[in-house]
Amino acid sequence: MIIKKYIGKTEEEAIGLAKADLGEEATIMNTKEIVPHGLFKFFRQLSFEVTAAVDEIKQTNAVPAQKEPGISETPDFSKLQQVLNEQQFGPAPDSKTAQKEAERERLLKSRHILEDSMDDDSVDREDSKGIEQKLSTLQDLLEKQMTLSQDGEKEEKERIVDKNQAYLDLIRKQLIQNEVEECYVEQILNEIKGTLGHNTTLDNILAGVYQKIVLKIGSPHLIDLKTKHTKYIFFVGPTGVGKTTTIAKIASMMKLAKKSKVALVTSDTYRIAAVEQLKIYANILGIPLHVVYAAEEMEKLKDGLHDYDLVLVDTAGRSHNNKEQKEDLCNILRTVPESDKEVFLVLSATTKYQDLVDITNTYSGICRYSIIFTKLDETSKIGNIFNIHILTGAPLSYVTQGQNVPNDIGKIDAQKIAKQLLGGNS
Repeated sequence: MIIKKYIGKTEEEAIGLAKADLGEEATIMNTKEIVPHGLFKFFRQLSFEVTAAVDEIKQTNAVPAQKEPGISETPDFSKLQQVLNEQQFGPAPDSKTAQKEAERERLLKSRHILEDSMDDDSVDREDSKGIEQKLSTLQDLLEKQMTLSQDGEKEEKERIVDKNQAYLDLIRKQLIQNEVEECYVEQILNEIKGTLGHNTTLDNILAGVYQKIVLKIGSPHLIDLKTKHTKYIFFVGPTGVGKTTTIAKIASMMKLAKKSKVALVTSDTYRIAAVEQLKIYANILGIPLHVVYAAEEMEKLKDGLHDYDLVLVDTAGRSHNNKEQKEDLCNILRTVPESDKEVFLVLSATTKYQDLVDITNTYSGICRYSIIFTKLDETSKIGNIFNIHILTGAPLSYVTQGQNVPNDIGKIDAQKIAKQLLGGNS
């Protein structure tokens, strides 16, 4: 794993430097605005520091636990540490091993002295017999000592393995309690096992697992406004996940914070309440809302939306088991070329994992998408966010945690998710 820091005049410039150095696969782990202090504030401008990381294909024997330059502070895992401290693994064998080695050296030295004395012509036969007996005794002692030393080394290796395994078992339990799928837990722990050393502490192992999770989640995929053409953003997903409210939050964010020219379109004519809800938000924000009933109307509407930076399209909540509704959705999506659109699949963090698997499989057969998770405030178990990301390979983007518009929305934070999954302070 390679972790570096980059500084630029803007956040985009710093990220660009990171990508140029580490490649497009680099994960942006942290961004920080650097404000000059004291007299320097009159001579220096604001700058931005970016911490980026990339996972190496082959790792060396270095223990991931040691703090590398640029990595964010390891989260507080005091609860896990307290549990582990109650387990006993026996005293460190360093002094015993040294004593055994010294004793073996002493016996070897004694044997060499006796062998040299047997070569002396002044030694008579009786003395020779006595020396042979002593040599035989020393040989037995030496072999016994070597056997004990080998047994001690074997016990030490087993003790180290047992200690590391106890740490890994505790981390496994914590991740599974947070509803991370067991197969993904084993995948992470197996990647860590090969890097563990003789004196690896729980904090060091936790830091390695934490960094693995952060890198696997990656950077959030957000709406990109750097385009010359009108960008169409389609929001799809099952009923009841908070799709319409999420669209209102993003519209507010783009209009007020990004100063973008935004229009709303809804094809969710199955629920009158959804149209009325969007109308209220549109009036407050001072942006237009268009209602379409079929793909043909969407085609005609596009001609009047060329002047807008962003068009957010609310689609009807569909049952992933209804083929006719899936075809209607496909027709709406086909009205915009791939280069001018993005699709966001909106999912609830409270949905059961197997249902999420069925939903994502259905939409994977329709389009490529990024994922928005809603209702994080309604669950304490967020393992499914990690599970679905690994299962689908789809980028994570925004998360919502409440009903307030334009608040209660933000981009996915890999570090925060990793800390929560490991039981640390978020």
